[in-house]
Amino acid sequence: MKYRLTGQPDGEVVVLSAGLGGGAGFWAPQVPTLETQFRVLHYDHRGTGANRAALPEGYSIGHMADDVLEILDDAECPTAHILGHALGGLVGLELARRAPARVGRLVLVNAWAQADRHTARCFDVRLGVLASQGTGAYVAAQPLFLHSAAYASAHHEKILAEIEHGTATFQGEDTLRKRIGALHAFDVMTDLPSIRHPTLVAAAKDDLLVPYTASEALAAGLPNATLWLTDHGAHACTVENPAPFNAVMMNFFSATPNGFQPLALPP
Repeated sequence: MKYRLTGQPDGEVVVLSAGLGGGAGFWAPQVPTLETQFRVLHYDHRGTGANRAALPEGYSIGHMADDVLEILDDAECPTAHILGHALGGLVGLELARRAPARVGRLVLVNAWAQADRHTARCFDVRLGVLASQGTGAYVAAQPLFLHSAAYASAHHEKILAEIEHGTATFQGEDTLRKRIGALHAFDVMTDLPSIRHPTLVAAAKDDLLVPYTASEALAAGLPNATLWLTDHGAHACTVENPAPFNAVMMNFFSATPNGFQPLALPP
């Protein structure tokens, strides 16, 4: 697995785990802030970007967690914090469940313990578009699920560039279906009480893809979690409205044990 490390050579490690797209570039709005204090580990999920490869049958979130452990071993990182978005948040939960000593703190953005019916319906629609209209239509529809209408309108040229890039680097239908199958099958609800890591659960109330109530349920089930909600930003709230999230994220990662206090920021 290819990866790279940036930021402070002697800092604590923060692993960036992206969502369904799999690319580490998703976290570009957070990287400069993180690099001021931490050693940042960037990687593309297996099957995507720099780590394109065929995925096995029965591919699971467990396989994705194994990839992170392999990377941490190769980088000689005994422990790391995990910053995960949606599917990447599930990877963080799986790591905390199966290798708790390797995980410091968790920041889970628009994630869930159990896939919501609405989220499953959205993925069914997206796969239907892919099957009936092809890659171009699938990628063109993606911003509808990621961004708010106001952001997409105000950043029209940026969205067009993202669609062009996404079409050129599309992970492939087989890979996409296996990755969606993995997130559908993931269910950690009954194991949440045993995941005792300090956790920041962040969500946007206007997320079209994942109801923020899924984050509320996730935070309620984790014994050492803090919930932070923002009114605006949609599924890609870390991209649309990074400043308040970055402040809360850094406050959380930098806090002394049991010393985190959510910042009083506007939503």
